[in-house]
Order: sequence, then structure tokens, then C-alpha cells
Amino acid sequence: RHDDPPPQLGEVFDERHALAQVVAVGVLFEDGGLGAAQPRAAGGRRAGRRARGAGSRRRGDAAGGARLSRPETAIFKEDADGDDLGERMSLVEHLTELRRRVIVSVIAISLGAVVAFVLYDRILGFLIRPYEDITGRSTLLITDPLEGFTTRLKIAAFGGLVLASPVVLWEAWRFITPGLHKREKRYAIPFILSSIVLFLAGAALATFTFENALRFLVAVGGENLEAFFTPARYLNLIVLMMVAFGVAFLFPVVLVFLQLARVLTSRRLRSWRRPAILVIVIAAAVITPTQDPYSLFAMVLPMYLFYEGAILIGRLLKR
Repeated sequence: RHDDPPPQLGEVFDERHALAQVVAVGVLFEDGGLGAAQPRAAGGRRAGRRARGAGSRRRGDAAGGARLSRPETAIFKEDADGDDLGERMSLVEHLTELRRRVIVSVIAISLGAVVAFVLYDRILGFLIRPYEDITGRSTLLITDPLEGFTTRLKIAAFGGLVLASPVVLWEAWRFITPGLHKREKRYAIPFILSSIVLFLAGAALATFTFENALRFLVAVGGENLEAFFTPARYLNLIVLMMVAFGVAFLFPVVLVFLQLARVLTSRRLRSWRRPAILVIVIAAAVITPTQDPYSLFAMVLPMYLFYEGAILIGRLLKR
């Protein structure tokens, strides 16, 4: 029978047709248009396996994204810059960590307060030394039976906070660090260290200039007035002086931060030199608790030098 087609041709045609369908299904699946398909021809099995592998990978990525979106799942992830984002924590875990850090800080302050309570006489003798040099008296006047006990408690509290400040800052740093990227950590450490050093330098300068300020305040009233200070008023004044100078010495840290954040530029700060001097003088007059000229100039001069230093740092950082 010469009219009938050879059987081999039909089989070859069907096989090629099935293979073309499987390849088309695989292409559509890779584009996201179809789901996984089971190949029907023996020649399309490899394409089907590749399609199923791609589908499983896509489903795995989707499942991973769902796990990332849940805050209670503890996983690690890196962002585009290669920074380790750390462990994802829930709100309860954050509050638990905060409570632990606060408890450690409170314990450190309590221990420091105990030490300051024991060393009360030495601390009070150091603080009233300017008063002793000016008036010739080494004792303060109390007008309340409870004032002696409250004075001891105040000195213990202030001394405990000062002695425990390294532990408190360390606990605060350990709580903030997991949420920072590597770039932010690189800037955070110099900012924290410089803030601590500048604040202590300002407090030391306040202690150094307090005697001149106190002498001016005692002399400005005239010879008919004799100075008798109570512990509460005297200690409050000297503590306010130390805090005011410490905060004023953080002025360059704020300026450098604003330049890194691109809120200000060194060129703009250079153009603001004259108005900046006036603003610094007014701010120092307002911040200084004693309102005397010695403390005023002792605060204005370093703040202006810090202003020029912030401009120089901004130029070095190309800001």
C-alpha cells in the first residue's frame, strides 16, 4: 500500500509537537504567567524539571519574605550595603531588653550613691572650697533641721550619678547598637566619646571659674552685706554651673552632626560668622546661672572656638 504514510513520520511529528508545547509552557512559567506543568513527552522531561525547580525557588523566596515580615521570627538579614541588620525582635522583647538595661543602670547608680554617701565630707569640702577662700568660713548655714540630711542625700545622688555614668552610658550604647548599621556605628562612637570628653571639660571649667563668679556676686552687694549661704542654694548653683558649661561644650557636636546630615554646610557656617558671634554671646548670657562677666566670657570664648573647629571639621569631611 503506497498511499498510506509511513508510521515513523507520524510518531516523529507527534513527538516534535509535544516537545514544542512543553518548551512553550516552560517559557511562560519562567515569565510568571503559568504554574508548574508536567511534561507529557519523554523528550521534554528536562524542561519540566527546570520549570518545577524555578517554581520551588520562587515559592521559597516568597515564604522567606513572609517570614521576614513577621517581627517575632528571629532571623538575620543583610541590607544592600552589606550591613548586618541583626536579630529581629518583637515589641515585648525590646521592652524586656530595655527593662534589663534600666535595672543594671539603677543598680550602678545605687552603688555609686552609697560610695558618695560614705565620702560625703570629702565631696562637700571640695565643693565649698571657693566659698571658704572668699569668706574665710568653712561651714555653711542651715536653717532647717532636716537640711543637713537632705544635703547629704543630694550629694549622694549627684555623686552616684557621676560615678555610675560610665555604666549608664555603656548600657544605653548596648541597647541602641543592634539597631544601627555599620556606617552609623562608625560615626556614633566618635560622637559619644567626644560628647563625654567635652561635657567633662565644660564641668571642669565651671568649677575653675566658679570662685571668680562667686567673688563677683559677693562683692557686688557692697560692704554692708555679709555672705551666709545655705547648702541647698549653694550646691544648686554650683551644679547648675557645671551642667550649663557641660551642655554649652556640646555645641560643636551638634554643628558637626548637622553637617553630616547635610542640613548645614561649612560654607554656610563661614558666611554666618558675624551673626554667630552675637548669637553665642546672647546664648551664653542666658545659659550662665550666675550672670557674671567672668562666667560669660569663659563660656563665649570656647563656644566660638568650637564654632571655628566645626567649620574646619566640615571642610575636612567635604561637607
